[in-house]
Amino acid sequence: MATQRQFHQPTASLPISMPSKAPGSVNYYPVGRVAVSPPDLSESSTTTGNRNSGFSTIPGSFNGSPNSDYESNLPGVDLVDMLNDRMNNAFDPTPLDKGLVKQAQSSGQLNATQRELLELQALAQRRLKGLRSNFSEGIKAANETKRDLEWTQKRVSALKAKAEQVHPDEYRRAAKKYTYDDDY
Repeated sequence: MATQRQFHQPTASLPISMPSKAPGSVNYYPVGRVAVSPPDLSESSTTTGNRNSGFSTIPGSFNGSPNSDYESNLPGVDLVDMLNDRMNNAFDPTPLDKGLVKQAQSSGQLNATQRELLELQALAQRRLKGLRSNFSEGIKAANETKRDLEWTQKRVSALKAKAEQVHPDEYRRAAKKYTYDDDY
């Protein structure tokens, strides 16, 4: 049982219509045309009578040869110009331009903020370096003061012991009169 195949034949109708932003007449038949040379026929195809060497033998199908163009089926119509005109009428670049402007502004603000953050980071590092220097100097001063206080405490304890041995009566009277904590 043979099945009958139906093939779509390209017609001279135009591609889908795209909505236009601007009302008015749209030129569907531009003046210019793309020149297409006829298919090259080999010597063997002309002798055997095959005149469709650049096309498929099945009517309406396309075999992808470089000489068979869709444009050759629409005489007097330049498809590239027509599609460009329709695209220009259908596409409004204003929102895209506004988006690019906003992106450039955001990028500029981001770069400025990043530079400001880098400056603040450098300032914080300089301050931290100064604080570390001051802290190390403070630690040195505290250690020196501690050593001095320990030396003084030893010296006072030694003098107190010597005074107690040399003058015991005067030391007891002074100790009763001037009491202080030794737990410093």
